[in-house]
Amino acid sequence: MDETLAADLTKSALPPAPGADRHRSLDFADTAATLPAGQSYDLLATPAAAMSWLAGHDLTTPDVRLYEVCARRMRTLRGHVRALFAARVDGTAPSEESLHAVNAALTAVPTAPLLAWDGARGPRRVQAHPTDQAVNHALATLAADAADLLTGADADRLAACGSAPCDRFLLRTHGRRHWCSTRCGDRARAARAYARRGGGTGN
Repeated sequence: MDETLAADLTKSALPPAPGADRHRSLDFADTAATLPAGQSYDLLATPAAAMSWLAGHDLTTPDVRLYEVCARRMRTLRGHVRALFAARVDGTAPSEESLHAVNAALTAVPTAPLLAWDGARGPRRVQAHPTDQAVNHALATLAADAADLLTGADADRLAACGSAPCDRFLLRTHGRRHWCSTRCGDRARAARAYARRGGGTGN
């Protein structure tokens, strides 16, 4: 049943927003979205859904099993990443709690390849991903990507979708576009056309 729900959640989701192919943290932030007519989805709602998302982004291996506590940790970090993105878009200072949460995820695991000794090949560097630390490594990777996005060349292109009630983030690709998907763009244009005809503001 859990796997079926995960598949249903994925099917109902909007396509990745512009920039998600460059920054996994952007797609991570957008795993929860508000849709028109009071609808919404959460791609991390269950352990199976969270596992599916991690596997789809090459952040874990098939032998890793997630539990609700793992999915909850992912949802918590997502909330803090979203808060940092919103602060950057709005030009406001983020909360110390969100900064601390991302920094804690960044430093929870070693980021440099460790030195190991192979009996046949001698010394070598390996990136250790023990199963019991798989979620830690995934969260560290996502936190590092979020930090890179917020401090890198793409930071000024970070935007919030301009089609209410959608609350996803994106990287502007050209001009003044602020829509995370064709669906949101069509809805925004339809709302403007409706308003021009005197039908009210619309959404």
